Amino acid sequence: MVLRPPAAPTRPRNRKQLIVEAAGQVFSDRGYHAASMEEIAAGVGISAAALYRHFPNKYALFAECADVMVDRLVATLAPALGLPETLAALIRVTVAHRASGGLYRWEARYLGRDDRRLLRAKFGQVVDRVADLVRADYPLPDERLRAVAALGVIGSITMHHTSIAPRRIEDLLLTSALRVVATDPATAAGSARLVELPAPPVPRTRRAEILAAAVPLFARDGFANVTNGQIAQAVGLAPSAIYRHYPGKVDILVAACLQAAGLLAQAVDRSLHQAADPRQAVVALTAAYVAYSFEHNALTSVAEAEIRGLPADRQRPLILAQREHIAVWEQQLRLARPELDPRQARLLVHAGFGVVIEAGRALHWQNTPGHRDAVTALVTGALTL
Repeated sequence: MVLRPPAAPTRPRNRKQLIVEAAGQVFSDRGYHAASMEEIAAGVGISAAALYRHFPNKYALFAECADVMVDRLVATLAPALGLPETLAALIRVTVAHRASGGLYRWEARYLGRDDRRLLRAKFGQVVDRVADLVRADYPLPDERLRAVAALGVIGSITMHHTSIAPRRIEDLLLTSALRVVATDPATAAGSARLVELPAPPVPRTRRAEILAAAVPLFARDGFANVTNGQIAQAVGLAPSAIYRHYPGKVDILVAACLQAAGLLAQAVDRSLHQAADPRQAVVALTAAYVAYSFEHNALTSVAEAEIRGLPADRQRPLILAQREHIAVWEQQLRLARPELDPRQARLLVHAGFGVVIEAGRALHWQNTPGHRDAVTALVTGALTL
């Protein structure tokens, strides 16, 4: 009897697809700069050398992930589908690829100019189609803003890990998104005037000046792309002088995130003191959160976008602050809507946050009372109050 050598394992035909799926999740979880090709390769069960046979470098893989993600959304669009069916199709795709979908929201800014322009054009197709359907079904003002806000509801599922059955997630997101597109942005007129936000501390020390100078740079260019030299130049210091006040650049980022958490906690406390019942409490929370997001946009965008790239021990207090903030929302929303269980309430709270992010971006974060009122109305719609 002749023994034959064992057959060599066959390479999966969809290996490139498996790589893109694994990479999308790593980029979403860890951030572009913190992710490594070795980590991605391990997720697929191949060597880094094998990974480089498919993609020449990390950037090429990153750009492919972003492109594939938005192509999935574009592929759901069909002329025969109405608004509920189109939103449901977008939700199914997003939920199915929940682990990797967060890449678009924050990490896409690390794409090169041409790739970023292509991504925006494709996403624009999705917005255009949804806006056309919104205009036909709900002829109210600002149909494009309402469409973007509904997509913010859908995309919010990629930004948290609340565990609910996929079909239940789809139902909750669809109900929320439909409520958003049916909301007249003028229904919260005057809410901006009721919000009194805490002011950030005046930078009276060199340490505070460094922090105040670093935040806009982090927000504009991304934490990884900003050097200590740029921060020092903005303050009028020699680069080496930064280290007298902060051990490293990551310590500046942590200080920025802690400052954002502190200002938000103060805004929440002030808003709840004004509420007479649970529904008013949720509306007050919404108005305060929207005002805070517009007023401190650079600070909040840095805190939300960069926290995942911090070392685990530095993340811990920031994640705890986030959870405490969400717990306040969850409690008030469940008092206003007793039929919700904790996970459903949490999912809707994140849907509201998604509306703020996407609608704020669409309005270029121009901090006017009208913009804040409009976004407040749309978030209230997302919470289905």
